This record gives sequence, structure tokens and C-alpha cells, in this order.
Amino acid sequence: MSLTREQVEKIATLARVELAADVTTEVTENMSRIIDFFDTLNDVDTDGVAPMAHPLDMTQRLRADEVSEHNERDKFQQSSAQTEGGLYLVPKVIE
Repeated sequence: MSLTREQVEKIATLARVELAADVTTEVTENMSRIIDFFDTLNDVDTDGVAPMAHPLDMTQRLRADEVSEHNERDKFQQSSAQTEGGLYLVPKVIE
């Protein structure tokens, strides 16, 4: 399926992308090749193939969940103008 110049211009308008006249032909050709490639992929028989989230059969290595920094909230809140119950108080900005 090839796209026409008018279709590409409409897509560009919908995407709010301005295409210069000298590149519209090139963009049309490139987008048509992409669409043709997807048409080729649609022709592949995928019956019986399980969907995958990742092509490799591996698990992600995770680091140990250990505390690396200590709670210094009280130290940080000393420089704040107003705090209450461990929370920062800020002026209301939306009425």
C-alpha cells in the first residue's frame, strides 16, 4: 500500500508538522516503504507463537534492597521557614 502525497500532507496536518514542499516527496516515499514493510510483516504466519515481552529468556539482575542513606529529615527541615509534623508548610497558591 503506497501513500499519496495528499495523505502524507493530511497526516502532517493532523500531527501539526509542517512539511516543506521540497521534502514532501521524500517523506511520502519513506512512509510508503515503512507501510509496505508492515504489510510484509502482516503476511508472516504467527499462529502458535506466544507473545513475548522480551526476546531473551533472562531475568533482570537486581541489587539487594539495603538502606544506603539515613533519614536526615530533621536536619533538612531546620532551614525551612515552616514545618509541622515532619511536613513542609507552603503558602496556598490556588484559591
